[in-house]
Amino acid sequence: MKLRILGARAHNLKNIDVELPRRKLVVVTGLSGSGKSSLAFDTLFAEGQRRYMETFSSYARQFLGTMERPDVDRIEGLSPVVAIEQKTTNRNPRSTVGTVTEVYDFLRLLYARTATAYSLATGEEMVSYTDDAILERVVQDFDGQRIALLAPVV
Repeated sequence: MKLRILGARAHNLKNIDVELPRRKLVVVTGLSGSGKSSLAFDTLFAEGQRRYMETFSSYARQFLGTMERPDVDRIEGLSPVVAIEQKTTNRNPRSTVGTVTEVYDFLRLLYARTATAYSLATGEEMVSYTDDAILERVVQDFDGQRIALLAPVV
């Protein structure tokens, strides 16, 4: 499926139809005033934001206000959108797309919760044990022996 924009008329756009591939890097270039920002921000981002707001309950939407539908006949195949303007106020050279959009912390949490950890020393998958499982394993493997339990002071 492709992203199809039909009859876009925002600002400098003159009833244009555009078809863009999905899951590809798409670059929009052109002369100043040719409608690049009108297509990217005022049409695609505005419609993506409007559709997102429609998913909220009517109670929540009353506090957000209404979002105008962009001046376009139809948009097909639009995925959720995030927009980052070039003239952002955050001038930190260490900023990334993840930090600017504030999605970085959520991704870090997602990866930490769903990832499989492997030992750097052996390459084996690491497992976690409950307190009861540790006790059972110690009794099973070291029954009748003296052992020392060591743990860092935190």
